[in-house]
Amino acid sequence: MRAILFSLALCLMTTSTQACAASPTRLVIHGGAGTIDRARLSAEREAEYTAALAIALAAGHAVLERGGSSVDAVIAAIIVMEDSPLFNAGRGAVFNHDGRNEHDASIMDGATRSAGAVAAVGVIRNPIRAAEAVMRHSAHVMLGGAGAEAFAREQGLEIVDPAWFRTEERWRQLQKAIAAQRIVRDHDAQPESAYRDDDKRGTVGAVALDRHGNLAAGTSTGGLTNKRYGRIGDSPVIGAGTWADNRSVAVSATGTGEMFIRSAASHTVAELVRLAGKTPADAADATRPGGGARGGEGGRGGPGPRGN
Repeated sequence: MRAILFSLALCLMTTSTQACAASPTRLVIHGGAGTIDRARLSAEREAEYTAALAIALAAGHAVLERGGSSVDAVIAAIIVMEDSPLFNAGRGAVFNHDGRNEHDASIMDGATRSAGAVAAVGVIRNPIRAAEAVMRHSAHVMLGGAGAEAFAREQGLEIVDPAWFRTEERWRQLQKAIAAQRIVRDHDAQPESAYRDDDKRGTVGAVALDRHGNLAAGTSTGGLTNKRYGRIGDSPVIGAGTWADNRSVAVSATGTGEMFIRSAASHTVAELVRLAGKTPADAADATRPGGGARGGEGGRGGPGPRGN
């Protein structure tokens, strides 16, 4: 089934900041799209996933509980997942065809609709921090490659040796993909001999609502195993993989990046909520680009209006 669309949507149902001031805070995170067969997922690996996600949630909630912003909460949660080898972001990122890790990330502030993103970076420990730095300290929205890395250095962000991101599981995934002459998404269905279900680790993201009624969304990924030619997916593209607008929803997407870009998926979800009055879930289901070359897969989950 060509499911679309967003992994998370958190809806702010009023445009009055004052009315939202007493609202409870909310934080939702995701670790990628796809279905993992529990019968083929080891208890040890499941426990590792659960623990890592719990730590990420706790980190983000701690920011919100002390009155911090939704942007800071999203970043705190994503950093935990970027530092974990369990997800396709930061330390656990997949390898491209040339055996390198290339990371993409973006952040958006729903109060101001300011945004920042980095693409195809390989030495920034936490790409989501670099995306935030672009948003706050540059005149641009997206920086890529060596330029983004130079900017991160100027901003005092932590730079690491590329070996920091390497995991042996991801390296084996690359060798299998090269042998099969395939470009592989974490959530692709694969023969058991090629990929175990517990090899599936995905793009990460978070959306948050703070006590001031402000939304934020962020997304971070390593992209596709065996990707080539400097491929960049939807995760750093504002309006495709990430969107936040206090008038509607915050969205972090995971799935087939090319499809999300072609359909401006995250922005489309938000506009269906804002202009057509759809719930976030219905808006996601309605954002379907059709079949053929534009088809693809994605995940959607998370709450409806003011869900948690």
